[in-house]
Amino acid sequence: MVRNAERRRQLLDASVEVLAAQGSRGLTFGAVDREAGVPAGTASNYFATRDQLVDELAAHVFERLAPDPDEAAARMAAGRTRETERDLMHWLVERAMADRAAHLALFELRLEATRNPRLAPAVTKHFAGNLAGATSDHVDGGFPGDRSTVLVLYLAMTGLLLEHLTMPDLLGAERVAAVVDQVVAAVVPASD
Repeated sequence: MVRNAERRRQLLDASVEVLAAQGSRGLTFGAVDREAGVPAGTASNYFATRDQLVDELAAHVFERLAPDPDEAAARMAAGRTRETERDLMHWLVERAMADRAAHLALFELRLEATRNPRLAPAVTKHFAGNLAGATSDHVDGGFPGDRSTVLVLYLAMTGLLLEHLTMPDLLGAERVAAVVDQVVAAVVPASD
């Protein structure tokens, strides 16, 4: 049987929605089939095991959440300043809210990795790559600050996204925007 790449992507996108809505326990082949609107048994034809589905899902979520390279380049062209960094962090929040399900699925994958030692290295590898890319973009890109600046900014923004995406009414959009400004002002040195 020839495997259709578009169908595989459809199943992975459906898996994101299931994971975000139902959590790890709800991520079954049947739930994925129903969410994707495909015949029963389709997901199990594409993924030999649930572990394979989760492995591919982890990679897919990071791919889905990656910013458009052209838009990222245009935003980076504004200069390597604290203000540009602030704008990039606001853009991160906007993108997270635009694809809330993918971010919630990412949180679920983190939790799944704490319970599944087989999955932990793969999920950790994706997060490590994400942090390494952010560090390289910041440090090698000439933004003010160093590797520790990126780490603190990464951890602060991860925590803020967790709060805002899981409980959007706790702070509200305006307060989140103000917190982003405060985090960047506190963490990223002023531009020369």
